[in-house]
Amino acid sequence: MPGPLVAAFVGAVALAFVIPLMGPRAHVADPLGPREAAGAQGSTSAAATEPPLQPASAPPTVAPPVAWVDPGPDDVRNARAGRLARAPLPPSVLIGYVWPMPRSRLTQPFGETRFGGAVYQGKPFHDGLDLATFCGDRIVAAHAGTVLAVGRRFDAWIGWRGGLDRYQLRLTKKHLWNTLPIVVVIDDGNGYRSIYAHFARTTVKRGQVVKAGQLIGYEGASGHASGCHLHYGLFSPAETRSFDVDPKAVKKMLLPRRQTLRIDPLLVLPKRTDLDLD
Repeated sequence: MPGPLVAAFVGAVALAFVIPLMGPRAHVADPLGPREAAGAQGSTSAAATEPPLQPASAPPTVAPPVAWVDPGPDDVRNARAGRLARAPLPPSVLIGYVWPMPRSRLTQPFGETRFGGAVYQGKPFHDGLDLATFCGDRIVAAHAGTVLAVGRRFDAWIGWRGGLDRYQLRLTKKHLWNTLPIVVVIDDGNGYRSIYAHFARTTVKRGQVVKAGQLIGYEGASGHASGCHLHYGLFSPAETRSFDVDPKAVKKMLLPRRQTLRIDPLLVLPKRTDLDLD
């Protein structure tokens, strides 16, 4: 599997600072956005009460790759106390994570794969973990935190580098909101955000505080997924590096051109001896 830094969030679903083995940008073939097919799978009790659209923040300056500098004690204390550190902490110092589906199969790991929705150096790449058990299984919070988004209107919280007005207007005009996956985004309180995608149904609300291991919804296949599963991704909004979105997707869906780099969730989740990672 490639090094810990990342490319893009996989197709109909979509996170950080480690020594990069990849360049500052990668190309996304199918970012977390709609696939224009008839209908949408899954439903959510929050669908009728989703929060109003939120504008994305102005794109930060993208810095070139730099060598990792160990965080100081104040940074570590701030992150563990729920205060945003000055820069993303390396995954090695993050604590408190649990598996969002403890008994799941790892059906698609993070890294280079021909099934990836992202592309890096001409090769397909998957920027999170796909976990599966059975349709309707429980999904829990991987870390304690505060819910930022629930439902299909989640894009303002997943690290896009640029405005989303044109993209969201297109979804509204073409009645495409229901083609997006049902997603939960949680601020983990340590400078990182967890993204959970493809729910059949959710059980949390925006602004709710959750504990690690608390139920947040049920496994599904919303967003035209190939089957019931959970896509789990992890990123830091403080990360200054980004990847490039596939120009075809940018042109067709009116998406921003860049998105924040992700990390491999296996770097923070507890070790499991039952996973086949070869």
